[in-house]
Amino acid sequence: MPLKPLFFALCLLATTSVVVAAEKTTLRIGVHAYGTVDWELSALDTDPAADYQIHIEHLANAEAGKIALQSGAVDIIVSDWLWAAKLRDGGSDFVFYPYSASSGALVVPQDSLIHSLTDLKGKRLGIAGGALDKNWLLLQALGQTQQTDLADDIKPVYAAPPLLNEQLKQGHLDAVLTYWHFAARLEAQGYRTLIDGKSILQGLGITEELPAIGYVFKQSWAQQHKTAVNHFLAASQEAKERLCTTNAAWQKVLPKTQTEDPATQAKLRQGYCEGSIERWNEPERQAIAKLYRLLHTLSNQHLTGLSANLPDGLFWVPD
Repeated sequence: MPLKPLFFALCLLATTSVVVAAEKTTLRIGVHAYGTVDWELSALDTDPAADYQIHIEHLANAEAGKIALQSGAVDIIVSDWLWAAKLRDGGSDFVFYPYSASSGALVVPQDSLIHSLTDLKGKRLGIAGGALDKNWLLLQALGQTQQTDLADDIKPVYAAPPLLNEQLKQGHLDAVLTYWHFAARLEAQGYRTLIDGKSILQGLGITEELPAIGYVFKQSWAQQHKTAVNHFLAASQEAKERLCTTNAAWQKVLPKTQTEDPATQAKLRQGYCEGSIERWNEPERQAIAKLYRLLHTLSNQHLTGLSANLPDGLFWVPD
């Protein structure tokens, strides 16, 4: 082939390759550095034939993620379904897809005399997330079923989870109600879980295993990129299964756990894997609707917005 036609053919081939690459949907995902979503994304199968590509935005904390999503700086974050419901109730089109059922836990020292909610009376309880923390509200509701008024009986201390862990270790607190991964770190050091989020729900009559957090994104955006979004969600689940069943995959994310202690690493893996969503069908969605109504009452609408019922269309259901 003469040189000039060959040159034009190569240019056409290069242009075609660029067009094909450009057809991939870019998913901008906001994650906390070293958080479990970061673990999972690092274990994601990087299939060159995938119809999406991931751009990760590392964010300082959960609030930064919410701001980034609402401002359009990212397309997807992992957050609380209750927060997504409140936004949707207010007129936004955010939707939720389950990520993990792992939630909080009430932790005490191994030799503590606290063995029931009644034993918390007069004790100093550290609470992560503030006075309107979902687990704290539900724990109070559970206490009421046992004739225990935790709001009046305990001395609450609201602070960030790392500070609460240190205060418990130093003996300044008698117990902490904290997020699961901070509870896991305490358990690895010999502390005892009195009750976890799943058990709190069971005590309140909700037996279905429900997601605590999940992927949150705009429905209108997802509809435009439905195939790519659904493929990503499936790949995310496959990555979680790999981390829970394949030691080689888990070894690769160990640096992201920010600990070199094997016992802590094992507890973190256990807590992460116990949060796997095995079922997400109508019974689970109805149970979340029930939980929403309960939290609507317990929080005096502050967590849920004005509506007493879960907003329609909150859950993204892949076709």
